[in-house]
Amino acid sequence: RNISERLEGVAERIKQNIIASSIAHFDETGMRIEGKLHWLHVAGTNELTYYMPHQKRGSVATDQIGILPIYGGKAVHDGWKSYFNYGCEHVLCNAHHIRELTFIYEQYAQKWAKSMIDFLLEVKEKREKSRRRGFDPETIKGYENRYRRIITAGVRANPPPVEHGIKRKRGRKKKSKALNLVERLKLYEKATLAFMYDFSVPFDNNLAERDIRMMKVQQKISGTFRSFEGALSFCRIRSYISTVKKQGMNVIAAIQDAFAGDTLLSHLVKT
Repeated sequence: RNISERLEGVAERIKQNIIASSIAHFDETGMRIEGKLHWLHVAGTNELTYYMPHQKRGSVATDQIGILPIYGGKAVHDGWKSYFNYGCEHVLCNAHHIRELTFIYEQYAQKWAKSMIDFLLEVKEKREKSRRRGFDPETIKGYENRYRRIITAGVRANPPPVEHGIKRKRGRKKKSKALNLVERLKLYEKATLAFMYDFSVPFDNNLAERDIRMMKVQQKISGTFRSFEGALSFCRIRSYISTVKKQGMNVIAAIQDAFAGDTLLSHLVKT
């Protein structure tokens, strides 16, 4: 048996432990398999990493991977629309928001965007300096009111597009990036401010982005995968190696154990 086959069981245990976790991070990125665009999906925690390749990016892939459809914890992600098809609690990446807000402020000089950046970073700093397990209700209420005032300013700065003339083209008038962003921040207020309500919730999705980055390095060095089976084997091995590293274990010893038997594999993931 090759190492990928030996790791099939531990990959499944990693997956099941992510499903059982209270907070999990999710992300995806393009990858080339047989010269065609596929998608690399990642789910992870501070101790676990699970990679899976798929032809699709959205719900079809997520359903088949089988984590989010039954996940009951807090899912941290960048707001890709298909994630909201699942009934878990959602947490949006504020590093992603800050990048978008910075663009809006620098390109269009919209002051509300700078106010939102300052607000998010202020709440993050206050949380980090707090000696309590959470903000008191009065503080939370004050922050919510500030957030909504900034959103109101953003809406005023970005009125919806107006139709001109008698004839109308089919479909909706395209909205600006700024309007799309402010509407998303308004709609997903709770998911954006999740880090404020629960101090165990991360401010961003950097964990998943780091896990993705390591796989992108491989793509740059080795290029496309020749077969889907090869990509699947690579993902299974990388899931194992990443999990081993996160748990502070020796990677070389872990790989040797994977070849030798199932002793380490049986105890790698906490149950």
